[in-house]
Amino acid sequence: MSLEFLWYIPNQVEPGHRGDDIVDGHNSLDTLTRQAQALEKHGWGGALIGTGWGRPDTFTVATALAARTTTFQPLIAIRPGYWRPANFASAAATLDHLTDGRVMINIVSGKDHLAAYGDSDGEQADRYARTKEFIQLVRKLWTEEDVTYRGEHFSVDNSTVTPRPVVRGGRRHPRLYFGGASPAAERVAATEADVQLFWGEPLDGVAERIERLRRLSAELGREHAPLEFGLRVTTLVRDTTEQAWADAEAKVARMANGTGTIGHNPNWRAAVGQRRLLDLAARGEVLDDNLYTAPGRFGGGAGTTWLVGSAEDVARSLRKYAGLGITHFVLSDTPYLSEIERQGNQLLPLLLG
Repeated sequence: MSLEFLWYIPNQVEPGHRGDDIVDGHNSLDTLTRQAQALEKHGWGGALIGTGWGRPDTFTVATALAARTTTFQPLIAIRPGYWRPANFASAAATLDHLTDGRVMINIVSGKDHLAAYGDSDGEQADRYARTKEFIQLVRKLWTEEDVTYRGEHFSVDNSTVTPRPVVRGGRRHPRLYFGGASPAAERVAATEADVQLFWGEPLDGVAERIERLRRLSAELGREHAPLEFGLRVTTLVRDTTEQAWADAEAKVARMANGTGTIGHNPNWRAAVGQRRLLDLAARGEVLDDNLYTAPGRFGGGAGTTWLVGSAEDVARSLRKYAGLGITHFVLSDTPYLSEIERQGNQLLPLLLG
């Protein structure tokens, strides 16, 4: 199976996300378009665009960037509760139709400022039960006509979405990515998602989770094509291994002083996936060959562990993940624009050649 390589485009109100160097017009359409067009030019498939209340609306940003590009695929993060499933299914199908099948979706169920947009914060089991219904209903609306659905959280009567998503080869609708490390989240992924996204955990942890999700898929009677797997990780690439580690350690020192990242999410410590990152940092600062865990201590605006090294070092590590069954990669580093070019020129040829 071919590998997919995506990037990350920040849609933030404040500048300086993860140490990015663009300040003036950092979230203007021109700035974000330059990033999307650079992704097309340098071999990337598209980019994840994150979501959260207090940020620019993700779907609007994705639509604007899709209109200014030709091959760029937005991986649009969305939340059940912010969207009703029928409204979302229609919006996504319309954008997919207008872009000739470039839309991808990342379903997010983590905590947010829910009350600000009229949602409520139920127990974890309720949140994931709602997410499961949301995915089930959206998929039905994309692939069936005159849909009637009765669930605990969502219902529709005789609903047909038009226009329809693009159908091409084995693609029946936009691919549905999903994250989450709790048992409740994994049960949703095993039965309903197309791609399960992992944070940058060590190889043994990823292998264990892939095996567990495959087993869950069989036990729970998954009805769709086999679940695929993705990795969201920062890749800090420099011309030499030594320079990469020097820069990585300097970045973490700035983060420790509170100068290397802003916009922390107050809910990040509550997420199972983020707690796993904290546990990794306790195991050691460097795991496997070059997985740097120290950034995971800062969470929120720092986010993930980092793969650090030369292009050859990082490519070697990514190929090991691919050997476990990872086929979708979401990479990034800052400054975003220059790293799109650097890693597109140095790293991607080693992985796609």
